Amino acid sequence: MKKTTLIVASLFCTFGLQAQILSENFDALTVGDYMGVSSPTYWTTWSGATGGAEDVQVTAAQASSGANSIYFSSTAANGGPQDVVVNFGTQYTDGLFSFENDFYVEAGKGAYYNIQATPVIGTTWAMNVNMSGGNIDIDGNAFGTYSDDTWFNLRIDVNLTLNIWQAYVDGNLIGSWTNAVNTIASVDIFPLQGHGFYVDDVIFDHQAYTLSTLNAVAAGFNIGGNIVGLNVTPTVTIANGGTTAITSYDLTINYNGNNYVENVTGVNVASLASETTVFTTTIPIVAGAMPATMTISNVNAGGADNVPADDVLTLMVDPVTPAAGKVVVGEEGTGTWCQWCPRGAVFMDKFANDFGQYWAGIAVHNNDPMTVADYDAGIGALIGGYPSALVDRLPEVDPSGMAPDFFTRLQIAPAAQITAGATWDATTRVLNVSVTAVFDQAASDSYKMLCVLTEDGVTGTTSDYNQSNAYAGGGNGVMGGYELLPSSVPAAQMVYDHVARAITPSFAGSNTCFPSTIAIGDSVTNNYSFTLPAGWDENEIIIIGMLADPTGKIDNAAKADITTAVSNGYVNACNLTIGEITPQLDDVLRVYPNPASTQVTVEMNVKGESSVQLRLIDMAGKEISARDYGTLNVASTVNIKTASLDAGVYLVELTVNGQKVTKRLVIE
Repeated sequence: MKKTTLIVASLFCTFGLQAQILSENFDALTVGDYMGVSSPTYWTTWSGATGGAEDVQVTAAQASSGANSIYFSSTAANGGPQDVVVNFGTQYTDGLFSFENDFYVEAGKGAYYNIQATPVIGTTWAMNVNMSGGNIDIDGNAFGTYSDDTWFNLRIDVNLTLNIWQAYVDGNLIGSWTNAVNTIASVDIFPLQGHGFYVDDVIFDHQAYTLSTLNAVAAGFNIGGNIVGLNVTPTVTIANGGTTAITSYDLTINYNGNNYVENVTGVNVASLASETTVFTTTIPIVAGAMPATMTISNVNAGGADNVPADDVLTLMVDPVTPAAGKVVVGEEGTGTWCQWCPRGAVFMDKFANDFGQYWAGIAVHNNDPMTVADYDAGIGALIGGYPSALVDRLPEVDPSGMAPDFFTRLQIAPAAQITAGATWDATTRVLNVSVTAVFDQAASDSYKMLCVLTEDGVTGTTSDYNQSNAYAGGGNGVMGGYELLPSSVPAAQMVYDHVARAITPSFAGSNTCFPSTIAIGDSVTNNYSFTLPAGWDENEIIIIGMLADPTGKIDNAAKADITTAVSNGYVNACNLTIGEITPQLDDVLRVYPNPASTQVTVEMNVKGESSVQLRLIDMAGKEISARDYGTLNVASTVNIKTASLDAGVYLVELTVNGQKVTKRLVIE
């Protein structure tokens, strides 16, 4: 079975452990015993209350060794109430640390635990491990796989002195990374909603680490991609595990029978420091499972170092083969007000960097200055919160969990190949777009087409461009650098990419220009026209043409910048609609104060004669009040009394000539 994520591997300095600080297989305990009561030295709960709902009991229903294990499950929306802590007794800041246990994840369920960095629980998370659907996700990076209803061993080895973290499944290295939080104090095992898993054979240990004189340690190796046809640029991280500074070294990657060499000179990697080298030579990824081996040599121009065993590491590359011409669309619901949405931005950037031409990412903003009302309403009907993502409009997932859907969709042959063409007039700023679908399968007019414009590098100066940030301070883990930024990142520090700027003719698309029957080889072209506002950078605009299948999923897409689309050529065909750029949300509808208590002011900005209706509805869709203003041609302001309303979230819905704009209103 092909891997759906790249396995990043490295060779860790061998622990050589002889005994363990804790080794618990639960077989000396009695079924029904609470761990916090039976073994209080190392076992407790998040709150410290043992012997109750938060604690875990010994069971004989499953076991990896012997007869007993412990079982975790939850049906609660927020997880728990079980919340069990394995306390290491101190905060480890250096040396060699190892924690392992065996897991048995029930079919269709999942498992979770985290490592706490400080003795005070809940202060700082060092690492999060999520297991679901056969995939092991560590801090948002999918490293390895497991099988449901089967015992497997998961071990975390950490060289805290060098800051090298590694994960193993059944003794096989699946991941290696440098952690921004490089201390360890306890493990918290916490079942999330829908989880059901057994734990057995819990072991942890710690030993000192001694530096040698000259030692370049292979700390990380990322081949850079796992899709056949990608030309990748591998990255290699070395750590200085000796007392002598490293000033030069050679790196060799052997893959598919070829050696790729980087000679690194003119550096000064101090003792305990690390350095990452990005290969300047690209390596083509080919079909088939095969190893890629990286070797460090000629350290300080002196050949091998004092510890040759940690100079070589190997990863197995087993890439997926994409369907011909397939581009997968990722649409992310986001907003500057959303404190968890930095996670979405990080993973949208990651997918754009990792998957290149196979990925078209779109950040659909809600209730901020970058909102496109029609797009916001369309995606809002399909997601339950922010951030959320749709991959080819499959059911919503967290942005950190887009990989399984991406790789699945990437390998499914689309019904048609899509091409985006264009003409561009820099004076009038009119962008004419043609989206052409050439069908590889017989089809009908149940397919629909639509076109989206996105822009990278979007900035703003007002406070509503500030990004709310729950990752500030690192307490909620590492998130692409957001852990180093404040809880409200100032607009001056924010640059927004993949921003949806326009969608036409609608979120669902249109089949107006489609014939009733389409044969293999037939083509359908739709034309769209946009006039770009002066504030948009045409050099950062991406055109994304999409074909939606009869179920509403995105069958295929094409993406191109304006220069590439013009080079592709414009096909003059069915002029479906004029893709007018709608005003920004705040230009159409303003609601203040927000939050409100006794009264709220609604400002409606309409241009030209427009049919205008206004509604206040609750989050269940119940209409609280409504008014039809008939035809207006000027900006209007109305006041709505809210003193009698229950506290909560409501929607103010403005309809102008049939086009809806909504804003959230909080009543205190």
